[in-house]
Amino acid sequence: MSVENREMVLAIKMLPNNDADAETIGDYLKELLGAVWVEEESFSGKRPFGNSAWKYEVYAALIQAGVLKGQLDEFGCVEDCDEKTAETLMVELIDGLVLA
Repeated sequence: MSVENREMVLAIKMLPNNDADAETIGDYLKELLGAVWVEEESFSGKRPFGNSAWKYEVYAALIQAGVLKGQLDEFGCVEDCDEKTAETLMVELIDGLVLA
């Protein structure tokens, strides 16, 4: 993923009322990493912000931005998406952050 594309994805607005209270995907990832760091072995990978569907909050933002194919319901929850593409995109995004 190019630097420009990485910056674009990090700047995508999260849907309101996400469990991390993050404004952008980049903010969401910062909150997630901060939680891992602070909580150490107490960190819950299943429910880092109290919700087991936490990845879908990011997927919803990607769908709304037109970066990921999928469908949201009337409440902004993911109804359908290409999870394999979403996982690949997020791994590339995170790898890019590490290499930056």
